[in-house]
Amino acid sequence: MLIPSIDLMGGRIVQLVQGEKLKLAFDNFDYWIDRFSAYPLVQLIDLDAAMRQGSNADLISKIAKRLPCQVGGGIRTAEHAKLLLDSGVRRVILGSVLFNADGVATDTAAALSEAIGGEPLVAGIDTKNGKIAVRGWKDNVNLTPEDAIRALEPYAGAFLYTHVDTEGTLQGFPFERAQALHRLTTRQLIVAGGIRNQSEIEALHAIGVDAVAGMAVYSGLLAV
Repeated sequence: MLIPSIDLMGGRIVQLVQGEKLKLAFDNFDYWIDRFSAYPLVQLIDLDAAMRQGSNADLISKIAKRLPCQVGGGIRTAEHAKLLLDSGVRRVILGSVLFNADGVATDTAAALSEAIGGEPLVAGIDTKNGKIAVRGWKDNVNLTPEDAIRALEPYAGAFLYTHVDTEGTLQGFPFERAQALHRLTTRQLIVAGGIRNQSEIEALHAIGVDAVAGMAVYSGLLAV
């Protein structure tokens, strides 16, 4: 399944390369909302909130009223997650809050799962140079994605794995990594980072993995 991504920064839809370099920007929200309206799930990320540089909360609220969304970026408390879910968001993506200097913050993960329910909790497993990346991908935790998935399996309804090294590059997602991670979990596994064409999405679908795409969609390489 293809899950289109809407990344928000400074009140616009953007696409960044490896989470840093701005490549594309749009403010024609109605156009993209209409284009994505047929999809069962759309991913909505507040990059400003993830980087602790602001918030696009009003835009998220408006878009989530029109599209079935899983929302991430700067969600650090059960109260915030509940607010989003109560407003109609389907699922919330929690990332940095699930990790600390020692690795996985299992007590926090358990508390969040109990507070909001495991099913709507998507654990964000973002990696850079093979290690977990947190706080807008600016910092690393000395932990592999495999270890993170094993530790978070009891608390999450799904996993979102982002391969930051290829994010926004259109170089293709490392298929072997998807295979390896999929074997570790019974939860839905969604992957992102470099996906460039329909055949790649179909190959992932064949092994039971769903795909988030942004740059390929907004560049016109993927028809939506």
